[in-house]
Amino acid sequence: MDTPADSLPDILRQARKATRLSQHTLSLRVGVSQRHMSFVESGRARPSRELLMAWLHELNAPLVLRNAAMLQAGFAPIYSAAPLSDRALKLANDAISQLLQSHDPMPALVLDAYWNLVRSNAGGRWLARTLMPWAAALPEDAPVNMLDLLAHPEGFCRRITNLRDVGPELLAHLRSDAVVIPALTPKVDAVAAMLRDRIGLHSPQSAVPRPTAPMLTTRFATEHGELSFFSMYTTFGTPHDITLASLHIEHLFPANEATRAVLTAQVS
Repeated sequence: MDTPADSLPDILRQARKATRLSQHTLSLRVGVSQRHMSFVESGRARPSRELLMAWLHELNAPLVLRNAAMLQAGFAPIYSAAPLSDRALKLANDAISQLLQSHDPMPALVLDAYWNLVRSNAGGRWLARTLMPWAAALPEDAPVNMLDLLAHPEGFCRRITNLRDVGPELLAHLRSDAVVIPALTPKVDAVAAMLRDRIGLHSPQSAVPRPTAPMLTTRFATEHGELSFFSMYTTFGTPHDITLASLHIEHLFPANEATRAVLTAQVS
């Protein structure tokens, strides 16, 4: 996974902005003066290794940003970034496989922090083929980014029948991710442009959802009838590896019996 190339002051300001903490509040939590914190954020002072670790921990900064900050400050990185296939991550890899298989025939997707598709189960692959038949022609080893598929004119959003409800929530979530990982911004902007074209999402007022149910469901028009899902997410607790910290598993659950019946009949 690529690490941010920003300077140390940029990284620290970016991480604090994501938490919406003031310098005063953060300085009290870390135990340094606001003056010293201001000097570090402006590049006029450099923190010790211990202070920097405590600073980033208090901000709950992503591990990739913590490593980048340590490197920019001249210290060794703290966290490993092993590939998921590495022997050191075998237990985690086995856990992911178990979660994916146990969720079949309902869709489940493993995504990294950049919304790259890492793995999916049989239900996830079936849903992708059903919603985007053209994607079946892609090479099996072709990299797939979910934000690209959301913004694509023939992608997932084309089949969403309640995009006016789902779109604003999705965009708010993506923009929050982009605050922490600025590299996502161009892809998030592409999704925003698609939503403007599809549902006229222009003003902040038009992005305010009107909750009508305990959970937001996404409804898709398919040849099997309308399929309706809600999502839950699984992440690793207190990971100490960047690869594991970046992963989350989206589990799609049927929002009605008709959807459950279709998936049960179609996914083998």
